[in-house]
Amino acid sequence: MRVALFQPGIPQNVGAAIRLAACFGVGLDVIEPCSFPLDDKSLKRAALDYGPLAHMKRHLSWEAFLEAPERAEGRLLLFTTKAATPFHHFGFQSGDTLLFGNESRGASDEVHAAAQGRLVIPLRPEARSMNLATTVSMALGEALRQTGGFFEG
Repeated sequence: MRVALFQPGIPQNVGAAIRLAACFGVGLDVIEPCSFPLDDKSLKRAALDYGPLAHMKRHLSWEAFLEAPERAEGRLLLFTTKAATPFHHFGFQSGDTLLFGNESRGASDEVHAAAQGRLVIPLRPEARSMNLATTVSMALGEALRQTGGFFEG
């Protein structure tokens, strides 16, 4: 299981994703360009000391991400407000990569076209969207629940 962030715009969200990936032992892909330097102080502050535990890969472009060895297996699943399939009705597999678009722009048509699945977290009609880190947490939690990927401590 992997989490991928497409051109993230808020360093605190990337920091939270680093912590999440470290805590659950999943890979994290950050697809650049980001709207901030990845060595930004707030990114380090949000990730705390979890960075060394996370298996984070930086990809300089969408094309580089698609060609990376980590993409060799498993499905690419895009979480988007433009999807019709609720994430909790979808059957996740352990090799899936959960992909999330930029906080303000979402994902490009090219990214939508590459995804083998497009999933939505249903919200109340009057709500636009949730925080990226919250969305990643919910999606990863459901995927790990379905695939038996939680640690049994």
